[in-house]
Amino acid sequence: MDSIKIVGISGSLRTGSFTKMAVDIALQGAKENGAQTELIDLKEYELVSCDGREDVDSYPADVQKMRTQVKEARGIILGTPEYHGNMSGVLKNALDLMGWDEFEGKMVGLVGVAGGSVGAMNSLLSLREVGRSLHCWVIPKQVSIANAYEMFNDDGSLKDEKLNERVKQVGDHVAKYAHLHMLGKSAEFLKAWEREIENPGAESYQQD
Repeated sequence: MDSIKIVGISGSLRTGSFTKMAVDIALQGAKENGAQTELIDLKEYELVSCDGREDVDSYPADVQKMRTQVKEARGIILGTPEYHGNMSGVLKNALDLMGWDEFEGKMVGLVGVAGGSVGAMNSLLSLREVGRSLHCWVIPKQVSIANAYEMFNDDGSLKDEKLNERVKQVGDHVAKYAHLHMLGKSAEFLKAWEREIENPGAESYQQD
């Protein structure tokens, strides 16, 4: 497992970002499963808007750095705040600056945060659509954190221990599936995938 690299992308530019805190927690889960982890905090990157240029190598250095970091990873955790019912513009732009070379065949986990009580389910649904377009495996487990201003401790952990554990499980599962996929253990991979959510009904939807 120590040969597996998992990167987390925080799609928020806000100082003291709850999205970054959530991605950090998910990465802890991957690290506890033995994976190498790395955080990509988009606040620290000078990214330009994707303009569809054919020569992608002509993009600035931070774009190339981000693309390389994601390309080297076997699994990716995407974190976003929910703005106006969807993912943040900065995360969507970062995804637009990448493509199949970075994502195809990779394991992807999703976490979202929102200031309101509804949560970030619209953003997570949109990210699943993006994942399908990028030909990656978006794991069934995902977490939406509502009322984010009330949910985090000063140290970045979640006040609700069960919720904290569920966010960690996102990273844990990304690492687990990436490991099985890398080893070519198709039967084990598919059995684990099929058992991922025992009852994907209303109760599970409300929890995640």
